Amino acid sequence: MEFRNSVDFQVIGDYALFSDPITRIGGEKSTLQVPTYEALKGILSSIYWKPTITWVIDSVRVMNPIQTEVKGIRPIFYDPKAAGKKAKNDLSFYTYLKDCRYQVRAHFVWNENRPELAADRNENKHHNVARRMIEKGGRRDVFLGTRECQGYVEPCVFGEGTGAYDGIAELGFGLMYHGITYPDEAFSSETKGKMCVRFWHPVMRRGVIDFLPPERCPVSREVREMPVRPFGAEYGNFSGLNEFGEGEI
Repeated sequence: MEFRNSVDFQVIGDYALFSDPITRIGGEKSTLQVPTYEALKGILSSIYWKPTITWVIDSVRVMNPIQTEVKGIRPIFYDPKAAGKKAKNDLSFYTYLKDCRYQVRAHFVWNENRPELAADRNENKHHNVARRMIEKGGRRDVFLGTRECQGYVEPCVFGEGTGAYDGIAELGFGLMYHGITYPDEAFSSETKGKMCVRFWHPVMRRGVIDFLPPERCPVSREVREMPVRPFGAEYGNFSGLNEFGEGEI
């Protein structure tokens, strides 16, 4: 579905590692087959982020064949008993996706958990700035799941071009991590003041995965309680209300 403030972009990279957070506590990491909602939202936040808005990922289109490559990695071995001693290297094998290219469609909604930024709710401004940032490749570095997997962003028209899975009617991926609900993006009484993790059952149809919005994910679990940090000049941090002059809107 296309919204009035939708944005389309393509992200490419030599490698990607979309790992389930449960497996990121250490040791050997293995990527999921497709990007997660949270990973794509992180990419879009690197392109353009403001606490006034919340990005909603609508769809992703897998353009290249899903391929993996195993690499021998030597991360630093952290031993709490060896404080002050020379750090050792450990050997791990990470499984990456390779030759990645995805088309993404998303839109934004107002973050109702940020009433202090209500004066910044100018849809035209945020939409235009987001599109310009996509044309420029983003405001910050883009990563495909993890920092060692550099990504590159460029504008596209969602659905154009030939994808590797256009001829496959349906492909399911089972129960998969969807994303994290932070307290400043809470959408119900159960998620207010908490950090929760979401799961769902993605299905790719003709190369396209249509994401469920966070509030419709079938499985959600509380991780811990977490307060909301307010934004605004009265709190001594950046409000974002005067970042762009009239000529930039």
